[in-house]
Amino acid sequence: MARLTGLVAALRDHGCGIGTGETVDAGLALEAVGFADRERMREALAATLLHGERQRPVFDRVFDLYFPATVTATDPGPGDRSATGPGGEGSDAGGLAGLRERIAEALAAGDTALLDRLAAEAVAGLGGYGSGPGTDGWSSYQTLSRLRPETLLARVRAARTADGPEPEFSDRLLDDEIRRAIEGFRERVRTEARRRVADRQGRDRVARRAVAGTADRVDFLLAGREQLDELRRTVRPLARKLATRLAARRRRASRGEIDLRRTLRGSLSTGGVPVRPVLRRRRPGRPELVLLCDVSGSVAGFAQFTMLLVQALHDQFGRVRVFAFVNRVDEVTGLLARGAADPAGLGERILAEARLTGWHGQSDYGTALDEFAERYADALGPRTVVFVLGDARTNRADPRTESLRLIARRARRVHWLNPEQPALWGTGDSVAPLYAELVDMRPCRNARQLGDLVGRLLPV
Repeated sequence: MARLTGLVAALRDHGCGIGTGETVDAGLALEAVGFADRERMREALAATLLHGERQRPVFDRVFDLYFPATVTATDPGPGDRSATGPGGEGSDAGGLAGLRERIAEALAAGDTALLDRLAAEAVAGLGGYGSGPGTDGWSSYQTLSRLRPETLLARVRAARTADGPEPEFSDRLLDDEIRRAIEGFRERVRTEARRRVADRQGRDRVARRAVAGTADRVDFLLAGREQLDELRRTVRPLARKLATRLAARRRRASRGEIDLRRTLRGSLSTGGVPVRPVLRRRRPGRPELVLLCDVSGSVAGFAQFTMLLVQALHDQFGRVRVFAFVNRVDEVTGLLARGAADPAGLGERILAEARLTGWHGQSDYGTALDEFAERYADALGPRTVVFVLGDARTNRADPRTESLRLIARRARRVHWLNPEQPALWGTGDSVAPLYAELVDMRPCRNARQLGDLVGRLLPV
């Protein structure tokens, strides 16, 4: 059971909400299916521990660490290059060329068991580095760089179509299938490298540091294109959850606060005991929301995701207006509404159709704040909450704090969401501490933090 509790702890570290009840159920499931069939164990644990399909990739990687496949071959040390020779290209059948040929044959045959063994052989022969006992390690990147399995597409296709040519449409489908198989082999190599590192450094440490978490926990500034695409797919479910939370807050707030004077007057009939509190009813009305987003450089992904989230929540507000800037400001509310059906191309549309830059392409918060305060002052009012999205890096330009002070004075509240960690605020060209003296600035590094902050900070 130590491995099961370690698996659960690692999944919790990656944001999977697993309680004691699920852990007990997982133990009972293992007892029922036994330990002979590893894939049955995997499915039994996934069925009892996970709450959604998005958690499955993380679960599979962690499971492979705590319940690894049986290694039948002897694992050579990282310094042993006998399988490929010192230059990576051996002269015997076990050399790099021979290994690539066997991988192509296994991919063509769809032999998963053989692919597992070949992945282990590849990491053993190509992925080791270091020479001392304290520095030895295993690298999937090094293995894949030398092996280059993505170049096997033509060879695998030729083996698959040896009986005759396929129609053009079928040929494209076959290429897609082969690419998926090659990516599956690449993942096998990564799994094998993590397993070997875990044998040396400990499963818990590797599971915590070397396994990528779910998309909602990926740092906005480090997310790649695939991770950003996955994040965009989570916008609608997250918006529904936040809308439910906001509606509950609105119902509680609509009851109003206690009217002390009227409550005490009403208590005269009960000898001064306030049996029936009188509530001061709130005036109906929904707040207005303004987004002011830096869409330059690495913060663009953070801004685009937040725009899409707010667009999905627009029914919760009386009015929503969205402004984008690099060093000039332009309103993109209409672009956002029209682009809801194609969120992947939102950034390109904004940069192409909005006027966001002047004579240079670098972000300039001071100039952007000046222009917003001058051109769009009508967007601000006593019911308006402003969210500024950006890292507050001005490229050494004047921060123009008086414009931000004016915005804060005219709006009901201003919140600044910064995708950088607080330790970097004030370093280099960052003026985050200066702006933080004027408005409420909070770190917001991933989608989970964004959801929590939006749920807490949005007015009702």
